[in-house]
Amino acid sequence: MLSLSNIHKTFNPGTPDEKTLFTDFNLNINKNEFVAMVGSNGSGKTTILNVITGGIPVDDGTVMLDGINLTKMADYKRSKRIARVFQDPSAGTCPTMTIFENMSIADNKGKIYGLGHGLNAKRKYFYQSQLEVLGMGLENRLNTPVHSLSGGQRQALALIMATMTTPDLLLLDEHTAALDPKSSDIVMHLTNEIVHQKNITTLMVTHNLRHAIEYGTRSIMMHEGNIVLDISGSKRADYTIDDYLKIFNEISIECGN
Repeated sequence: MLSLSNIHKTFNPGTPDEKTLFTDFNLNINKNEFVAMVGSNGSGKTTILNVITGGIPVDDGTVMLDGINLTKMADYKRSKRIARVFQDPSAGTCPTMTIFENMSIADNKGKIYGLGHGLNAKRKYFYQSQLEVLGMGLENRLNTPVHSLSGGQRQALALIMATMTTPDLLLLDEHTAALDPKSSDIVMHLTNEIVHQKNITTLMVTHNLRHAIEYGTRSIMMHEGNIVLDISGSKRADYTIDDYLKIFNEISIECGN
């Protein structure tokens, strides 16, 4: 479904800051898989997301999605097939616009904009039904500016908007990292429900080892541009936080930390 093949990426080539992150890197994600990716800072997790979305071009290799070669495709064209929820709750919404206006924009993703009205009153009840599942009362606040919402509410809204028109691939970029523990757990629970109900192929980058264990169907650990752990099925089910920490500690010792 998603295939990154023989990816090479060097940052700041020809300068004293030159750094090669990926050398012949490969990653394959099957349709309907929910992958949780962990790793230390600088291991390449977010860079992988940027390579997939086209935010960072590769030096060599290919990026394929459902048999379509995305490698040279512009990022705005990829966005028709790929949805992303960012760490910053404000990144996935327009704060000065209302909930209704934000959802209308998301509802029209990939469609041709004409000279008609941007807001469709007939879709109001649909938006309310989408928001109702959050259990946050947002279905009764469609005319509320998004900037007045809490971080957890905004991130939940961003998640609904990202998946309203079901994407081929959902990328979650540490989307609970900026939230308090309670809001983080609420958003993760909602994420899990939406991903499974809509059968969305998902790649989630997270620093939360508990989330990496409890959610998803497959876990990957990155280190210095390489996959050092890739588990699923019964083997993944037997893994504990201590098992993940042991690998982290072993890597840290090897690096002289």
